[in-house]
Amino acid sequence: MDHSQAPVLDALAAYHREEQLPFTPPGHKQGRGADPRVREVLGDAVFRSDVLAISGLDDRMSSNEVLEQAQELMADAVHAERTFFSTCGSSLSVKSAMLAVAGPGEKLLIGRDAHKSVVSGLILSGVRPIWVEPQWDAVRHLAHPPSPEAFAARLDEHPDARGALVTSPTPYGTCADLAAIAEACHRRGKPLIVDEAWGAHLPFHPGLPTWAMDAGADVCVTSVHKMGAGLEQGSVFHQQGDLVDPDVLKAREDLLGTTSPSVLLYAGLDGWRRQMVEHGEALLQDALDLASGVRAKISAIPGLDVQGRTEFTGPGRARDLDPLPIVIDIAGLGVTGYRAADWLREHHRVNMHLADHRRISAQLTFADDKDTAARLLAALGDLHAHAGDLKGSPEIYVPSPKQLRLELVVLPRDAFFGPAEQVPARDAIGRVSAEMLTPYPPGIPAVLPGERITAPVTDYLRTGVDGGMVIPDGADPSVKTIRVLIED
Repeated sequence: MDHSQAPVLDALAAYHREEQLPFTPPGHKQGRGADPRVREVLGDAVFRSDVLAISGLDDRMSSNEVLEQAQELMADAVHAERTFFSTCGSSLSVKSAMLAVAGPGEKLLIGRDAHKSVVSGLILSGVRPIWVEPQWDAVRHLAHPPSPEAFAARLDEHPDARGALVTSPTPYGTCADLAAIAEACHRRGKPLIVDEAWGAHLPFHPGLPTWAMDAGADVCVTSVHKMGAGLEQGSVFHQQGDLVDPDVLKAREDLLGTTSPSVLLYAGLDGWRRQMVEHGEALLQDALDLASGVRAKISAIPGLDVQGRTEFTGPGRARDLDPLPIVIDIAGLGVTGYRAADWLREHHRVNMHLADHRRISAQLTFADDKDTAARLLAALGDLHAHAGDLKGSPEIYVPSPKQLRLELVVLPRDAFFGPAEQVPARDAIGRVSAEMLTPYPPGIPAVLPGERITAPVTDYLRTGVDGGMVIPDGADPSVKTIRVLIED
């Protein structure tokens, strides 16, 4: 296919060139009605390109098939059979994929390190999760993707499961053995969904981990706004093979998606695909070289332990590692990741991607260069110099992996929508949660609706909040009280 084309961008240019006049939404009418103070911040170009997809970018009948052409080009670029654009982020895309594979009451194997958007999909659908245990690093208190053997064992235990879902890469950059997991699923006639939100760049450089479509996955969800150059919320999901019906997949997306998709996001997806096909390998090689140098320089700063293949891959750990997310263990500084991230923003205006009880993470992409890397390194060097000022934060109690695992006793949907009450955290112990409690980022729930709450987990969350952890989805973000199911 001719990847020099960008159908969405070309249609936008034609819209402007033809001086199309809208008597349709959006009501700002190409920015003419927008507050000048808003235009000063956002720029006129944002409003000029904020047009309807139908009776705007394309005609009333979509006869020019602008979106269809852009999706076909994207599928060709990444070796998928079909691609669908989403302007509601991968949170919607992964729900669409789940609902295309399993329905209410049916089983779906899911790695327990799944993002909260997957749990939201369980709540909406009534799908019964069959959890597959991640590979836990008990020393670093970190989860890596489940092994192929773990998926195979659970498939044998639950032959009526409709399929499986795995998250790879994780927000920490660790990757599952997708080819082996796909083979285990396909040998039993089951489809594999991969939540590859952090892997948009993987198809475009041979030195990066194998991406889901090349590994044999049936559906793959990707956030182009994370490791690509799309606008925030720009997501795509890809499909191949005959284990997932593409018409059903599209129907599920139509059920959940907006009827007012953002052409701005479509344009970002379309333009990024062209950029990657034409220049992606060179751009990513520059990023990999930059990341290698940054990793070495950070490692030279006392107390900063850069996590790489040695720490994250091998038996009982991840299969592969994306080196662009630079995860730094700062336990040697005696400072929590939460406090370090706050200090870096306050004193250096540097925002870290991820923070937990002992780590911070800097996400590099091909947009970074020597200047941004130098500013990051200077900030981290200053963090080391001021580490003594940051000590003394409340100690966070981190249970063992076994203690962190809760028993699912009620379907997430039934617990979430069932009768509930808000009780003090100490009284919630032994009760069934009616809400998600998710340290964010990375957004992996510690407690799900339907799980029985234990003292170690409440201690973890309560001490975590005191130490800087954010729990945005709890009815009480302080976790002093917890919403629990009223059981008969």
